[in-house]
Amino acid sequence: MMAGMRELFLADDGATAALAAALAASQPASAVVHLRGDLGAGKSTLARAWLRALGVTGPVRSPTYTLVERYPLDAGGEALHLDLYRIGDAGELEFLGLDDADARLWLVEWPERGLSALPGADLEVALAVHGRGRVARLGFRGDTATAWVDAFDEQCRLRGIP
Repeated sequence: MMAGMRELFLADDGATAALAAALAASQPASAVVHLRGDLGAGKSTLARAWLRALGVTGPVRSPTYTLVERYPLDAGGEALHLDLYRIGDAGELEFLGLDDADARLWLVEWPERGLSALPGADLEVALAVHGRGRVARLGFRGDTATAWVDAFDEQCRLRGIP
């Protein structure tokens, strides 16, 4: 079920950080987010800003070579940031120990490379370079979609995000 689509123009990394903050403030207790886009579209920038908005301090590393980075959250549980660009087969995810993860947030770059081994997305984010900025297309899905869209729209209103 798709509850809502949103499209935003992000003029710079500051706008991407504002989007991440609005998503972090409005996300349900548990969320799986698929981040799509070409190389350089801003997937890691959005993920890093989202983790910072959730209070993650210290280094926020790109999981390009490790495939997964885990971050403890102040609210309990952890956030997982996955980059599946380098995997050849979804079966490779079995060796990452994700089955027992106490993850409240999954941020998955290149999800199409591991779809059969991943939980379904609550949010699909498609990023594309557009002029000097980027466009973000958000597709909210699943049981939490309507509540998330409503909370996200309210966060955008409060933060002045058009």
